[in-house]
Amino acid sequence: MPQKNSLKGNHANSELSGEEWRRSKAAKNLASGFTSPQWSSGPLGRDLFTGSQIDIETLSDQTEVASRAETKLYHRRWLMLFLFSAVSASNACTWLQYSIISNIFMRFYNIDSLAIDWLSMIYLLTYIPLILPVLWLLDNRGIRDVVLVGSAFNCIGAWIKIGSASPDMFPLTFFGQFVCSVATVFVLGIPSYLASVWFGETEVSTACAIGVLGNQLGIAIGFLVPPILVPNVDDMDELAHHIRTMFFITAGVATFLFILVVFVFQERPIIPPTQAQATARSIPPEQYSYMASILRLLRNKPFILLIITYGLNVGCFYAVGTLLNRMIIEHYPGEEVNAGRIGLTIVIAGMVGSLICGVWLDRTKTYKQTTLAVYFMSLVGMIVYAATLSLGHLWVVFITAGALGFFMTGYLPLGFEFAVELTYPESEGTSSGLLNCSAQVFGIIFTICQGRIIDKFGTLAGNIFLCVFLLIGTIMTGLIKSDLRRQKANLLTKAAGPSDCDSVSMDPPSVIKEAKL
Repeated sequence: MPQKNSLKGNHANSELSGEEWRRSKAAKNLASGFTSPQWSSGPLGRDLFTGSQIDIETLSDQTEVASRAETKLYHRRWLMLFLFSAVSASNACTWLQYSIISNIFMRFYNIDSLAIDWLSMIYLLTYIPLILPVLWLLDNRGIRDVVLVGSAFNCIGAWIKIGSASPDMFPLTFFGQFVCSVATVFVLGIPSYLASVWFGETEVSTACAIGVLGNQLGIAIGFLVPPILVPNVDDMDELAHHIRTMFFITAGVATFLFILVVFVFQERPIIPPTQAQATARSIPPEQYSYMASILRLLRNKPFILLIITYGLNVGCFYAVGTLLNRMIIEHYPGEEVNAGRIGLTIVIAGMVGSLICGVWLDRTKTYKQTTLAVYFMSLVGMIVYAATLSLGHLWVVFITAGALGFFMTGYLPLGFEFAVELTYPESEGTSSGLLNCSAQVFGIIFTICQGRIIDKFGTLAGNIFLCVFLLIGTIMTGLIKSDLRRQKANLLTKAAGPSDCDSVSMDPPSVIKEAKL
C-alpha cells in the first residue's frame, strides 16, 4: 500500500557484533506523486517490499538519495564458494551412480528398469515437499546452517549405502539414496544466494556459475567413475566387492567435506560486498514475512514464466541424464563405459558453457537475450542429438551430446541469475528454490514418460517428446519481460554519489516507485 515519502527503520545490524552503520541523510526535494514501497526484511538481512519496480529515469530529475554504504570484498569468499561447490559435487555424484550402469544394478539387485530409474528420481521427488521448509530455514537460520545440515545428510546417506552391497539389500540402498536426496534440497539452490552475499556486482554471475559448476562436476564424476569402479563381471561376489569399494570412496569424501564445513564455512562477510547487500542489511528483521515473500513471487508474472521455462529445460536434462545408459546401450550394446564418457562429455561441455555464460552476464548484463539464445540452442542441440543417436557412429554421438550439454547445462546459472534480477529484493535462495522445484516436477514427469516411450517406440520417439517441450519453453522464454531490478538498484545507488560520511548505512531509496505485482 502507498506510504508517505519517508522511511523509518532500525539500521543497527544485530547479527554483526561491534558493527555500527551510521544513518544516511534523507533524500531531499522529492517530487510529488512518488511513493516509497513497504519494506520488510528477514533476519539474515534480506530486504523485501511489496512493490519493487525501480524508476531509474527519475533520478536525474530528482535530488540525491540515501548515501552509499561501505562495501568490501574478502579473499576468503573464494574459499566459501569452492568449499560449497565441493559439497554440491559430492552430493550430485551419487545421483546418477546407479542409472549410468543401470544394466549392472538391475542384474545385481534383480530389479526392473523402473526401480533403477527411481533411484535417480527420488532426488527429484524429495525436493518437492521439502523445499519450502528448507527455504524457511535458510531465511531464519542462515546459509551456514543449511549447508551444514545438507553436508551431514549427504555423509549419513553415503555410509548407509555401504551396507547395501548385497543382492538382497535393495531396500537399504534405496533408503541411503533417499537420505542423500534430502541433502540435495539443502544445497541445490544455494549458488545464487552465496554469490549475492559474498561477491561484488561485477563477479556475482560468475560466482553463481562456479557454484553451479560444482553440481555439474559431481554429475560428471557420477557419469565417469561408476563404470570404471564397477565393471560388468559375472561373479556376484566380485561385483559386490566393486560396488562396496565405490560406496566406501563416496562415504570417505562426504565425511571429509562435512568436517571442512563444520570448521571452515562461514555465514557472511562482516562488511557487505555490494550496495544492494548493504541496503538489504539495513532493514529490521522483525517485519519479515516468509509466506508474504512466497506470495509476492507467485504474483510476479515474469518470474512465473521463468519457473515454467526453467523447469522444462532442466527437466529435459534430468530425463536425458537418467536414461542415457538405456539410450546408448540400445544402439551400442556393451558400451557401458562409453555411455558414462558420453555423460561426462555432456556435463563437461555444460560446465564450460556455464562459466562462459556467467562471465558474459557479468560483462553485458543481457539476461533475457542470453537466456533466450541459450534456450533456443538447447532445442537445436536436442534435435541434432536425437537425429544422430542411431547412426551407428559413437564419435558422432560424443560431438552432438557435447553440443547439447554446452547449451542445456550451460542454461542452469542463467536461470538462477535471471530469477534474481526479476525478483530482487526477495531472497535469492527462495527464487532459486522455486526454480529447482519446478525442475524436479518436470524431471519426474519427463523421465517416466520418456522411459515408457523408449520402451514402446524407441529412443527417437522419446527424444522427439523432449524436443516438443523445449520448443514450448523457447517460445515462453521470449514472452518474459526483462525487468532487471537488482541492476536498477545498484545503478540507483551509484548515481546517488558519495556521502559526506565515511561509512554509512543506506536508507531504502525514496525514489523507488511502488509497483503492483
